[in-house]
Amino acid sequence: MAQQSTQIALGSRAHNFALLDTVSDKIVTLQDVASPNATVIMFICNHCPYVMHILPELVQLANKYKSKGVSFVAINANDAGAYPQDGPQHMKELALKMHFPFPYLYDQTQQIARNYHAECTPEFYVYDASMRLAYHGQFDSARPKNNTPVTGQDLSKALEALLSGQRVPEQQQPGIGCGIKWRSLSPA
Repeated sequence: MAQQSTQIALGSRAHNFALLDTVSDKIVTLQDVASPNATVIMFICNHCPYVMHILPELVQLANKYKSKGVSFVAINANDAGAYPQDGPQHMKELALKMHFPFPYLYDQTQQIARNYHAECTPEFYVYDASMRLAYHGQFDSARPKNNTPVTGQDLSKALEALLSGQRVPEQQQPGIGCGIKWRSLSPA
């Protein structure tokens, strides 16, 4: 069953992180990926059909905007114990296969996803030069089996507004996808 992202106050500051990049095996921080133009933080995973549906277009869009000074970073917070295909080795394989132009980070403790109030994959956060939230929501209206073309128009509109010095419209559609697979807490 699809899950929807929760509304987060625009203008909120980005949360710091220091997570393993599954391709380089290096720790990547928010400061490492922050851009003076715009920074896109996205929660994705390997097995979600909603992510797989948009992934080729997402890689194209990231390449396009990377050339305009926008930085991208993907984070996977799913419980790899319960969903082994979302583990670091499989993340690396997917990133290499799809030629990700961005780091693919593993949130093993799931704390960063909690800090961002992430609920689903894919879920997109766009921060301005001051690392204030300007956009939080969907890539576009395409979903598996809805016959809507994958364009990335919602994310593109937000990035174009920031790059041209305009405000991103406050009416934003929530992300919709697979719920993040939270690790169950053991009873005390």
